[in-house]
Amino acid sequence: MGSRRIILSLLVISVFSCLGKPTSATKKAYVVYLGSHDHGHPKPNEEHFAKATEYHYELLASVLGSKEKAKESLIYSYTKYINGFAANLEKEEAEKLAKHPDVVSVFLSKKKTLQTTHSWKFLGVDKIEAQPKWKTSEGSNLIIGALDTGVWPESESFRDDGMGPIPSKWKGSCDKGIPCNRKLIGAKHFNYGNLAMKADMYNIIEETDQTTARDTEGHGTHTLSIAAGSPIPGTNIFGFGQGTARGTLPNARVAAYKVCWPPVDENTTGCCDIDILAGFDAAIHDGVDIISASIATSFAAGEPQPEYYMDATAIGAFHAVKKGIVVVCSAGNGGPDASSVGNVAPWILTVGASVMDRGFSNYVQLGDNRRFKGQSLATTALPEKKQYPLVNAAKVKLPEADDYDALACKEGTLDPELVKGKIVACVDGYIPRTIKGQVVADAGGVGMIVLNDMPSDCYADLHLHPASHLFENATTIIDYIADSPNPTAYISNPETDFGLNPALACFSSRGPNSLTYDVLKPDIIAPGMSILASYSPEGMATELPTDKRRLLFNVLSGTSMASPHVAGMVGVIKSSHPDWTPSEIKSALMTTARTRDHLGETLLDQCTNNVEADPFGYGAGHVRLVRALDPGLVYPLTMHDYWNFFCSIGYNESQFAKFFKKPFVCPKHSCILDFNYPAITIPGLSGSVTISRLLKNVGNPGTYNASIIEPWGISVTVAPKTLKFEKVGEKKMFWLTIKAKDGMKPKTFVFGKLKWSDGVHSVRSPISVSLEQATTDS
Repeated sequence: MGSRRIILSLLVISVFSCLGKPTSATKKAYVVYLGSHDHGHPKPNEEHFAKATEYHYELLASVLGSKEKAKESLIYSYTKYINGFAANLEKEEAEKLAKHPDVVSVFLSKKKTLQTTHSWKFLGVDKIEAQPKWKTSEGSNLIIGALDTGVWPESESFRDDGMGPIPSKWKGSCDKGIPCNRKLIGAKHFNYGNLAMKADMYNIIEETDQTTARDTEGHGTHTLSIAAGSPIPGTNIFGFGQGTARGTLPNARVAAYKVCWPPVDENTTGCCDIDILAGFDAAIHDGVDIISASIATSFAAGEPQPEYYMDATAIGAFHAVKKGIVVVCSAGNGGPDASSVGNVAPWILTVGASVMDRGFSNYVQLGDNRRFKGQSLATTALPEKKQYPLVNAAKVKLPEADDYDALACKEGTLDPELVKGKIVACVDGYIPRTIKGQVVADAGGVGMIVLNDMPSDCYADLHLHPASHLFENATTIIDYIADSPNPTAYISNPETDFGLNPALACFSSRGPNSLTYDVLKPDIIAPGMSILASYSPEGMATELPTDKRRLLFNVLSGTSMASPHVAGMVGVIKSSHPDWTPSEIKSALMTTARTRDHLGETLLDQCTNNVEADPFGYGAGHVRLVRALDPGLVYPLTMHDYWNFFCSIGYNESQFAKFFKKPFVCPKHSCILDFNYPAITIPGLSGSVTISRLLKNVGNPGTYNASIIEPWGISVTVAPKTLKFEKVGEKKMFWLTIKAKDGMKPKTFVFGKLKWSDGVHSVRSPISVSLEQATTDS
């Protein structure tokens, strides 16, 4: 499956730790987390920050033996909102620090990895902007910060035409050499964690891009422009996808925090925990309103997730949410594996990916006139519009080549004498598809068909040679080649196609949430397949080393692309409702999401032969911005609710009191099922259970009635069945009693839905129940 993921912008966590400074082989970078800062002043300054660093030196010296050793060991001192530091430590030293009473947690810094002209219309943003009450300046005082690979500041997406002064609250700055303006108002880099594994690589650091926030890969520019890029009419990629490229909230200001770096060798790519924490701390201090982080870890089945206090993203996001900042993260690209979803903290808005109605399609026509739709952005056409001989790659291999290597069209496996002038059918996997196409061309082939040998996504790759990627029909093609005495095929030129069926993307990471089963993840899905957006001209167009094309716009796929769509939507909602909290904005997006496509059909899962998707794939559903602006009701969460959440999952009081810098005593009875999340998930139901939820009115006065779609074999009753709200801000409780029906014993999760409606607004919550303790195979 490796190469199937190569085009995606997020893969899996690296097993390698991140080193900060040159050090002995036994020392590694650790995060020492101390909770929140209490600077003793409402507006702390550099003097307060310096005192925090001084305490970090003292704490480190208490284990290392001297302040000089502490200074040599320290990598980062987190002094603004996140209290802690990163240091190079021996394992034994880290273990000693973990026992200190001021320390919440100590964990090894690992690496996470990185996970438009039509999507904004698909999401209905144009309908909102057409409303009379919408102002053209809407969102101009909002600031979206992105933790990613940096930014290409000269991109047209970051023009500041017509923008007013930078908001006075802004404290950020731009790296030297980054031409910021009234649109791009911040650009910083954090690289200590991702410097090379070998000490001698420090000798060349000034000659690399490791000292600037400039994006040399394209990923950060792409995601930031999706969230808030300025409109660029006439955008296309080699003539495909013609339209206006823009972000979901194009009037917002943007700031780039470069925490992810290009590879120096196979051990150094990715985004290090210590850099991610530094990026969060800076973004919170600088004054961003929204943080978009297309960074995640996709977990394999049975692989344990780190506790919240051992996860850099969860820690950084928690401190941001405490300050009223909405944090939007990608769910990961580990699908369709169960429990592969990352960024599962309940205070994070976790976004999976969907396939929208637009793609870049071409057709494969066989010699018997059967025709199959594929995806491609090939920039070269077949020499003539005619049928060409079609061969199975495994049947045209060199004698010494392995059968599967040849079937995957790996380099050095195809026999030029047998391939010349033919179209070659290759199975997806093993190596990038664009490289397969080059292998076929180098052997003399005129074109390539990529076949999926198992359910997977279908990508439009920027091939240099004629090619088509077919989602299904692999067996049909192989059988045709085997059974026909003279198999032939023709590959048509690609075209922009608006006839695709929206669906849950196969690569999008799935639940259930293996850390806290009772909290549904992902939360929602948004477009993440074949998204056209701005790109860095220093980034590679494809994985081909010989591909010299450099692009100002590129098509990428991944939950990385879905997440910034939602970050921009958060900005739209925040512009209209500046007093809403992060949890209320999240609730509005989740409870108004749809589980049907834009044609009203059931939302399907692209990876299971288009059967119905479920909440472990799409969360609450596909985001609907128009509805989210006026949900009627929301499920609010306060810091007190998070205190109770920590109590219910077994964290000790002294440990999480450091999160809040306040003493807190857990209630005698705390139940995680009462956590006021906008989704209801009950793993391992035994007998019956009654849970509570709280709704807050954010709309006009109204009377809401409850209706329920019960999960199979499960009885669900609600009390009261009617809630009457007479004013904005009024809150009402209700209770759900859930039990198995007689004789019904579903062993895996079954799904239903709760809806509150006043005839105008509909607030929906997915219900997920299993009668046995959930497993990653559920």
